[in-house]
Amino acid sequence: MKPRMTIQKTLVLEALNDLDNHPTALEVYQHIVKKYPTISQATVYRNLNCLVAENKILKIEIPNSAARYDIKNVNHYHLKCDVCGKIFDLEMDYFTELETKITNLKGFKITGHSLVINGICSTCDKKYKEEN
Repeated sequence: MKPRMTIQKTLVLEALNDLDNHPTALEVYQHIVKKYPTISQATVYRNLNCLVAENKILKIEIPNSAARYDIKNVNHYHLKCDVCGKIFDLEMDYFTELETKITNLKGFKITGHSLVINGICSTCDKKYKEEN
């Protein structure tokens, strides 16, 4: 049975499109509640999880940070700025051969992998150089 596209799921997808910066669940909720003050935080969180389970959006797990959500639902990598905390898409090939190699070497069934590269974005780097 195909999952239903509810009004709440549509609101979450619209918020992800509007925010376009890999928002946290809280940021998605804060965006939606401005227009729809009766929506609960639990409803937004539940619908984010449903959309992830339905493979309509990606959940980006970042160590020591809140998970982020990505409307771009294809396997890809991310950059995280250590200064401003923004998450950026990294346009490069997804390493499917890495998964195959690990499976062949270790017999480990891979369900996917993610890569977040930390550093300093060009905007923050420029500000730092101007200040020093």
